[in-house]
Amino acid sequence: MKHRSIATAVSGLLMAATPFTVAVADSITLKASHQFPGGKGDVRDEMVQMIARDVAAANVDMTIKVFPGSSLVKAKDQWKAMLSGQIDMTSVPLDYASGIHPQFGATLMPGLVKSQEHAMRLNNSPFMQDIKAIIEKGGVKVLADAWLAGAFAGKDKCILKPEDAAGLKVRSAGATFSQMWAGAGASVVSIASNEVYNAMQQGVIQATDTSTGSFVSFRLYEQVKCITAPGDNAMWFMYEPVLISNTSWNKLNDAQKKALSTAAKKAEAYFNVESKKMDDKMVETFKKNNVKVVTMTDADAATWRGVANKTSYKVFAESVPGGKELIEKALSVK
Repeated sequence: MKHRSIATAVSGLLMAATPFTVAVADSITLKASHQFPGGKGDVRDEMVQMIARDVAAANVDMTIKVFPGSSLVKAKDQWKAMLSGQIDMTSVPLDYASGIHPQFGATLMPGLVKSQEHAMRLNNSPFMQDIKAIIEKGGVKVLADAWLAGAFAGKDKCILKPEDAAGLKVRSAGATFSQMWAGAGASVVSIASNEVYNAMQQGVIQATDTSTGSFVSFRLYEQVKCITAPGDNAMWFMYEPVLISNTSWNKLNDAQKKALSTAAKKAEAYFNVESKKMDDKMVETFKKNNVKVVTMTDADAATWRGVANKTSYKVFAESVPGGKELIEKALSVK
């Protein structure tokens, strides 16, 4: 009887443990990495933190650990880190991976995106379908779209037309913009974004382009007399999606995939609102510091696109497989 009681008790314990074992088997922790400051109000960090919080609240045995400020992986190494399994998720400028997939250069291309509203229309266009197909084929999935606007600024004058840039020394954000600036007659100076303030102060450069957020965070209003805000005819936009490796995605069960997708869509909507606020904050901050704020007319933007067509677009079309078609598809979205 005693042996039978022990056997029954052990059997009962095993049966009680079975559901727990299944739950543990389904629980998963994902590592999300990005380069942006953590806990300091950066909307890109908040976007990822938001996804992590909502996934935790969904109670689907999934945790997302966020590593901000390049604390786990350097900014430009995140695409490779996803593929190697070092990280599962990232928020990153897609152009950073253009060394691997040169087509991604189209997501930081002068004049392809005109405004925040235009960016939303592009997200569902054949242009972005092609970009996302390349992302997917490369072993990665887009969880949330995010576009960040940028601006031009001059130390001594406004830059509205290509002739305004002629003869200036300009720091540019990337190769495609450098090609356009050079086509307008400027000399391109290669320096990091965090060196722009000192370079302007010392006269090393007289103009720059960067994101609206960086214009504020680097206090460039202390160094420039005029800034060309995005308005309805922006020349500068960058695609910075939240990504997950296909390997990590495929490890999730249906409930976990649903929770992650739902959280990502909510974070995308948040970013769309906040990124526009960043543009408005830049305008407000620069005006408060007595910097002249201007926007391009349709004619100004068309003239710049004419320069880009002969430089950035031409180089991209000739050197990147499918590059010509990508540019045409992007420009066809009105």
